[in-house]
Amino acid sequence: MPIRILDPGLVAQIAAGEVIERPASVVKELVENALDAGASWIEVETEGGGRRRIRVADNGCGIPMAEVPLAFARHATSKLSSPEDLFRVTTLGFRGEALAAIAAVARVTCRTRSSEEALGTELRIEGGKILEQRPIARPPGTEMVVEDLFFNTPARLKFLKGEGTERRQIDLWITRYALAYPHVHFILRHSGREIFSLPAVREPRHRLTALYGVELGDALLEVAEEADGIRVYGWISPPGVDRPDRQELVFFVNGRWVQDRMLPAAVLQAYHTLLPGGRYPWAFLWVELSPDQVDVNVHPAKIEVRFRDSDGVFRIVQRAVHRTLRESTPVPVFQRVETFKGAPAFPAQPISMGPRDLAGTPVEESASSGLPPLRVIGQIQASYIIAEGPDGLYLLDQHAAHERVLYEALQAQRQEGPLPAQPLLEPVLIDVLPEEMSLLEENRGLLEGLGFHIEPFGPRRVRVQAVPAVLATEAILSVFQELLLDLQESRRPLEGALEARLIRSICKRAAVKAGQVLSMEQMQHLVRALEQCTMPWTCPHGRPTLLRFPIGQLARQFGREA
Repeated sequence: MPIRILDPGLVAQIAAGEVIERPASVVKELVENALDAGASWIEVETEGGGRRRIRVADNGCGIPMAEVPLAFARHATSKLSSPEDLFRVTTLGFRGEALAAIAAVARVTCRTRSSEEALGTELRIEGGKILEQRPIARPPGTEMVVEDLFFNTPARLKFLKGEGTERRQIDLWITRYALAYPHVHFILRHSGREIFSLPAVREPRHRLTALYGVELGDALLEVAEEADGIRVYGWISPPGVDRPDRQELVFFVNGRWVQDRMLPAAVLQAYHTLLPGGRYPWAFLWVELSPDQVDVNVHPAKIEVRFRDSDGVFRIVQRAVHRTLRESTPVPVFQRVETFKGAPAFPAQPISMGPRDLAGTPVEESASSGLPPLRVIGQIQASYIIAEGPDGLYLLDQHAAHERVLYEALQAQRQEGPLPAQPLLEPVLIDVLPEEMSLLEENRGLLEGLGFHIEPFGPRRVRVQAVPAVLATEAILSVFQELLLDLQESRRPLEGALEARLIRSICKRAAVKAGQVLSMEQMQHLVRALEQCTMPWTCPHGRPTLLRFPIGQLARQFGREA
């Protein structure tokens, strides 16, 4: 087949496919235009999950009558004037493709009026061709109605999901921009039913509470950090308030919702050892920096960005989240107490505590762990330590607490050099599979740094000559099997650094076990050590180390005045 120039209509449809993938793409582009127009009120309505009809109305500045047809031309925009502007973008839309792309694959009616003109304009366009333009009376602002999306590209129509799925995608975009722009009143309706009406508020946290509920809103911890021209602020969840997926790791860069890989990685690194495996935090973070330090022109739909100093952005986000977790994480409050009279449950509201002495007076603690000095009372079930604090009763999981103490101690030791190793009186011979032998060889240096001295002893056998000193009394075979499992599973994404994973496994093996009777001196030593930890609230695997029974709630349970 000879080379030939494509038909302009086909070119427009191909270009539209880069920007408009589904109904939610239309909503995104139109809402971004409304925000760029300075709207303080935006209304979105859909029918048929957006396939049949999408309507986006706003009270922004509107489009002058003479410029309305030009707004639907390809690469026509009021937001760029020179090549340099591409590298300091300050608006959500700037490519000049959105309206042209939408009009190429739908039937569009635009009704708009500039605030500087007495009359507005109605323009009807179908498949990229203008059908009618006429003056109309209407208030300032713009109303875009998009009908029969992909009517002229049936192959694209077949790839759309069910109505419910497409509707949820629209909900997601509107929710994100409602968070990013709390000063804008957002209204969303599907098939005539109002999903939400969110009046303008002054603080993003109020919008968070309106969307996600008071319980989550009250539990979130505030993040605030600024350095090197980069500002990070927002809210994150404390350990114990988590979810099974990464859906609510939400980031806004200069007001734009972005789906980035680096920013979630920075947050997850800050939560290292604070969440159980397979669980993720809630995070709503705003990143603000000079427009010339971020490139928003790397994706047709503008959902990805590239930072000029990506390492610097990573560091400040990770540091901001880590500092908030270290300084503001509340001690988990026991959620429910059963009594014979069926007393009401305790409210699930974490209470933040600063360090205090047993009289309740605030004091300095060098580790800034947030734990007060605790007086050990005893042990129950040979598993839990009971302690008294200035504001209530504390119950510590001795195994989880010891894991945390060991983990931070070993991490500190590892920064100074190899961990102490305990030579075995008799080396242990263990048979391994070929792929396991390769894993051990690949990680030999790392293992020796952690105190494991393992060498090949034939094609399918290894000899264990030493283990970390804290594991000296452990059964070597079970330790080795868990070591191999860690090496294999570390290849999975989001598992964190292999060394940290191995140290967590060492701590799990070395920590005191549930069912192990401790002396009063041992319990006191463990509690004092936990108080000095940087992150004392969870074990390295993310389980809670302690619960608090607030004294006021205990008094109410017994019918006393708080």
